[in-house]
Amino acid sequence: QVQLVESGGGLVQTGDSLRVSCAASGRTFSTYVMGWFRQAPGKERAFVAAMSGGTALYADSVKGRFTITSDNAKNTVYLQMNSLKPEDAASYYCAAGRVMSLISGRYDYWGQGTQVTVSS
Repeated sequence: QVQLVESGGGLVQTGDSLRVSCAASGRTFSTYVMGWFRQAPGKERAFVAAMSGGTALYADSVKGRFTITSDNAKNTVYLQMNSLKPEDAASYYCAAGRVMSLISGRYDYWGQGTQVTVSS
């Protein structure tokens, strides 16, 4: 069992940067693929980024602007978001799974989400 708690969301302006965090507890953090998804009102949950070991995967819409990293000593994964756009506004969810995938259903554990609002 893995428990995930996101933090760091907030209100920013277009072009600003923001880092959201996901603290994991429970089973060994480093054995899981960690991912970030986002969901805007009225839209489906969408893949943002994932990492496993030294490999990272990004959605085309965030590539070059967002970076996923982890601190295994702190059991925490981060999503650094730069050059934010209004279309990045959403609830951001952390997820843990056994397989790196763009599909939300492939992840076993989810956090409660943290809200990111981007004003134009």
